[in-house]
Amino acid sequence: MTTTSVPTVATATGMTLSASLREGTRDQHSQAEGMEFIDGLVSGRLDRDAYTALAVQQLAIYTALERAGAVLRAAGDDHGLVFDELTRVPAIERDLAFLLGPDWSAQVTYLPATLDYAQRLVACSSDVTLYAAHAYTRYLGDLSGGQVVKRMVQRHYAVPDDGVGFYDFPQIHKLKPFKDVYRDRLDQLPLDDEQVAATVEEARVAFRLNQAVFAELGERHTSA
Repeated sequence: MTTTSVPTVATATGMTLSASLREGTRDQHSQAEGMEFIDGLVSGRLDRDAYTALAVQQLAIYTALERAGAVLRAAGDDHGLVFDELTRVPAIERDLAFLLGPDWSAQVTYLPATLDYAQRLVACSSDVTLYAAHAYTRYLGDLSGGQVVKRMVQRHYAVPDDGVGFYDFPQIHKLKPFKDVYRDRLDQLPLDDEQVAATVEEARVAFRLNQAVFAELGERHTSA
């Protein structure tokens, strides 16, 4: 993993894309963190089945996202935003094999909101700005708040390391420097102000899609 000498691109407001994404999704981020399902999960009010259901939905979401990234990279259109170190699907599959057993693939059921989310991600394979919005939302979230989710799941539901591999990034030795590199790659995308605004709006869409998944999970897994 290396940085390039390409300069960052600022908008008319003087903000980079990563800063625009952070500021433009601040409210959506807070809303997602405060949803009943996530609050219940990290507070210990749910159970291991609820965590397993979340892992199942993540499999569909990341399968779609990472297929889109692979198409972009194969076409040379990913602008260095696709990192092998971030690949999540194999880790999710191992988690599910532990949580559900060797026949896990026959047990997975995707929620309607999850299928809607995955369908939206299909379009990312044709537009790096769409991919950037969704990858930023997912991967930087995994490297940040996702680490808290992992600790709380292990604390409250006694899930061993074999069941939380999704949150482990063994190829990334220090998370903060990696996140800095990722933001630099975002900031080097050659986008004009209109494209930046569209990317931020798509990131808001990503949060709304994620919230819809949490809402459906919350309907099926209620606090004790």
